[in-house]
Amino acid sequence: MGPRTSALAALVAIALCGCSINLGSLSPEPNNEVPPKAAVAGNDARAYTTHGEALARSGKTEEALAEFDKAIALDPHNAQALYNRGLLYQGEKQHQLAIDDFTAANGLTPQQAEPLLGRALSYLALEKIKEAAADLDEAVQADPQNAQIWITRGLAYERLGDKTKAASSYSRAIDLRPKDEAARTGFARVGGKAG
Repeated sequence: MGPRTSALAALVAIALCGCSINLGSLSPEPNNEVPPKAAVAGNDARAYTTHGEALARSGKTEEALAEFDKAIALDPHNAQALYNRGLLYQGEKQHQLAIDDFTAANGLTPQQAEPLLGRALSYLALEKIKEAAADLDEAVQADPQNAQIWITRGLAYERLGDKTKAASSYSRAIDLRPKDEAARTGFARVGGKAG
């Protein structure tokens, strides 16, 4: 596994951590409680979404996908369910399905960086580097304090051969998280000079 592949694998793993599975900022009222099974039996898209999130955190991917599918069938504009289902597809390496869900979530929540980062990671996995870079440029505008976006942007520009933009992105990530090994390694890889 080369440095690019291992860096991408690390970024996908980071995106799939528990911190990204709940995109509470997309929901008007985040609800982290796991609903009882009876609450999910009705036609409540938010309950299916919440239950799907709990299943995803438990590692029950297929069951979580089914819950997100139900939520989206009831409410096709459920950005939370679309984003979470995209993360699960991404984890299963079904990148085009993930891109489709992240695109839909982004259209519903254009000021959120998470769907853009998710889509960019899938674009990187599919070697659609220019598309990933464009998403990451937009994502850093939406959330300039997110070191993970800057690291991923650095990787995209590194893969495009633009060492200046890559170094600048890695440097920004280091400013935000000085001990981040991925940012420091990326910065050194593109010939960044410590300031």
